[in-house]
Amino acid sequence: MPRSAAFDLPRLLIVGCGDVGMRLLPLLRGRFRVFALTSQPERRAALRAAGAVPVVADLDRPHTLARLRHLAPWVLHLAPPQPEGPQDLRTRRLAAALGGVRRMVYVSTSGVYGDCGGALVGEQRPVAPRNARALRRVDAERVLRAWALASGAQLAILRVPGIYAQDRLPLKRLEQGTPALHADEDVYTSHIHADDLARIVLQALLHGRPGRVYHAVDDTRMKMGEYFDAVADAFRLPHPPRLPRAELEKVVSPVLLSFMSESRRLDNTRMKRELKVRLRYPDVASALRRLAVQ
Repeated sequence: MPRSAAFDLPRLLIVGCGDVGMRLLPLLRGRFRVFALTSQPERRAALRAAGAVPVVADLDRPHTLARLRHLAPWVLHLAPPQPEGPQDLRTRRLAAALGGVRRMVYVSTSGVYGDCGGALVGEQRPVAPRNARALRRVDAERVLRAWALASGAQLAILRVPGIYAQDRLPLKRLEQGTPALHADEDVYTSHIHADDLARIVLQALLHGRPGRVYHAVDDTRMKMGEYFDAVADAFRLPHPPRLPRAELEKVVSPVLLSFMSESRRLDNTRMKRELKVRLRYPDVASALRRLAVQ
């Protein structure tokens, strides 16, 4: 595209242009003039090569965010909260810095629901966060809802489960023999391929209804241990040993244990119907067969 034509495109800001953001950039080409916020100056060349205009600023340093005001009327917020505390201070600083935004998509987490006992969960279910990570995400959602109401911006929220891709599989865990829960105590977990998530983010930007929550999830109905077994089979690795929860608590980290303490299945009907999403990787099993031969 000629440089002059790119300046005529609507401006879009990606906040948190990591793995999923980089997968998004080819999908945005020709639709938007993309600005990508980064706190790492050494990433500027890679972002330019991928088609984005790098903006060096840091959500942990509020004085660097002044240039974001009125920079772009379209915003994709993919940045995670800071690692500690009950509030998402990064999102609070971003909301205070932005101005002139007409539309935003925020990528949140399905962890906001807490443990649902394996139930099928729709977007109308009340949030019930059980750990600090999820509390920060709930805080971010509430802050952004209030910001959208006050600013007149349209906000869509994506609640995302475990993200996987060729380079985002638990292969090291399997090689190390990290145990999983015994089948009788195992929990349901949901998944989405990173490429599909990038496409869902774009569809939410284009078609998401104001104030709407969507589950960005595939069709898989699989327990966590079954997922590990499927990855192991695809890559010819041994299945992880299975332990009762009481024994597992003694040998895995608190963070990993927290993921093994929440069971839910996410309904993606609204995503498919309203965002017109057609999944490239509709289930983990078929995706793994493709990934294993790449």
